[in-house]
Amino acid sequence: ALKLPPLSCVEGFRGMEAFFGALPILLILLFIFARNIANQQRHAELVKKFSKIQKKRKSRIIAIVHRQEPMGILGIPMLRYIDLNDAEDVLEAIRKTPPNKPLEFILHTPGGLVLPAVQIARAIKAHQGKKTVFVPHYAMSGGTLIALAADEIVLSEHAVLGPIDPQIGGLPAASVVRVAGEKPIQNTDDYTLVLADVGSMAITQLQKIARELLRGTVSENAAIGIAEQLSSGRWTHDYPIAYGEAKELGLNVSTDMPKDIMEMMALFPDQLRRTKSVRYLEDEPTHGAATPDHRVTLTGYQPQPGSRSFSYGPWNPKELKSPKAHEEKRKPFWRRGEG
Repeated sequence: ALKLPPLSCVEGFRGMEAFFGALPILLILLFIFARNIANQQRHAELVKKFSKIQKKRKSRIIAIVHRQEPMGILGIPMLRYIDLNDAEDVLEAIRKTPPNKPLEFILHTPGGLVLPAVQIARAIKAHQGKKTVFVPHYAMSGGTLIALAADEIVLSEHAVLGPIDPQIGGLPAASVVRVAGEKPIQNTDDYTLVLADVGSMAITQLQKIARELLRGTVSENAAIGIAEQLSSGRWTHDYPIAYGEAKELGLNVSTDMPKDIMEMMALFPDQLRRTKSVRYLEDEPTHGAATPDHRVTLTGYQPQPGSRSFSYGPWNPKELKSPKAHEEKRKPFWRRGEG
């Protein structure tokens, strides 16, 4: 006769099966809980350090720092850029700042959308107190547009700004306008002509905005020249404009970067990089020399957790499409791929 296992053994097997079946869900919940705890601790540290330095500098410090960050429950990497969420947060911070209190911006961004960049820049320009923009590493495109609104732009050694020429459909507007102007119109497709028309308007608009932001900081003639050079497409969109060239353009720039502003960048690590690509050892302090306090970093107002971002440029050559590709794109989806 076949002997059956005792009832207690069967129940034990079922319990083990249920446990291992629920294990993936438990691990996911544990991962989410650990991430939330880490985010709360990091936010508390940011608030504490921002508050300390803001009191020290007697100003409103606003940090716009864009890195690649994990988003959502699963931590999917997203490239951050200047977007409408940033504009809402920054405008709220400026509204809450007393009119005569100095504004100090820390910009670390590849750029972003024109609309929020212009909103932020105009809000800075309208503030009555002194406005200073600090660029520890780079503030390209829309970041440069924001910097133009400041009374002074402070660059660290080797930090750069960038051109503000608009990008249309992933392409430099100035290049599209030039191509449309050089080719016979009968040999130019409608799509290119439309892009050229939009690109021409975008360049004119950005020149006007740049002159508006520079008014009162530099002379009227200097403002016209700076706006034209930055927006006309004389450089590629990722061209780095360092201190010397920015000075030659006529911008009010300096290299008097405060140490605590540079240390601020340590508060915004790239959370997706588990290991650093660059390593070095600091020199040991000489006998009797003061050891810098690396625990003190920065203060101020920061965009709320979860604000999103994206790079304003440079354009990707892979996005260049032949006229045949444009024709294919304009076909109804059920006809695409036909010969």
